[in-house]
Formats: sequence, structure tokens, C-alpha cells
Amino acid sequence: MVGLFKQPKRHLKKLVKDGEYTDAIVFGKNLESEYSDDSDFMFIMGSIYFIVDDAKKALPYFEKSFQLNSDDIEMLTLKTNVHLALEQKDEAISCCKRILKLNPKNSEAESLLEQLENL
Repeated sequence: MVGLFKQPKRHLKKLVKDGEYTDAIVFGKNLESEYSDDSDFMFIMGSIYFIVDDAKKALPYFEKSFQLNSDDIEMLTLKTNVHLALEQKDEAISCCKRILKLNPKNSEAESLLEQLENL
């Protein structure tokens, strides 16, 4: 049990894997000040909120993760989905363009960008 608290991100991921989203949010909130400059932690927290359909709470975590590591395609993909859930078309387009800049062959981003630009 002691090992879990030496590696709190691992414990947080385990809670998510086990579907313990409420516990994960509470645990994560307690770690937040300590991990405020950790893009991976911010990504995990944003993902938890996205899983529980709270895009509004997920967005600040993805924004912070983006500030810390703007080249993470997985994070950018989820950030795009959050913007779509919040009906923020321009921000979603911006994320798609960033993904394509990093990976020009990303067909998912390419297809989504095409759809968004034709709306």
C-alpha cells in the first residue's frame, strides 16, 4: 500500500482503469497543486472529466497539458473532442491543424478538419 503513495500518478491511472472515476477525481484533486506542471497528470485529469461527460471541467486540464507539451497528439485529439462537445468549432479546427502539423498523415484529424470547415 505504501508504494501507491510514492507513485500517485500510477494509483490515479489504476483508479481510472478500474472505473473508479469519482475516487480518481477526488484523489487527483488532492494531488493537483503538487503536479500542476506535469502535462501527463493534467492529461489524465482532463481524460477523467471527459469520460464522465464533463467537457467543461476537462478543458482547463487539457489547456494546461497543451501549455506544458503542445506536441502530444493523443492530448490534442481529446482536446479537439472537448471543444466539439462544447461546440467550440474554431478551437477544434485549431487543434486539428496542430495535429496535422505534427503528423500530416493523421486521417482522423484531416477528415474532421474537412467536416468542420464545411459546416
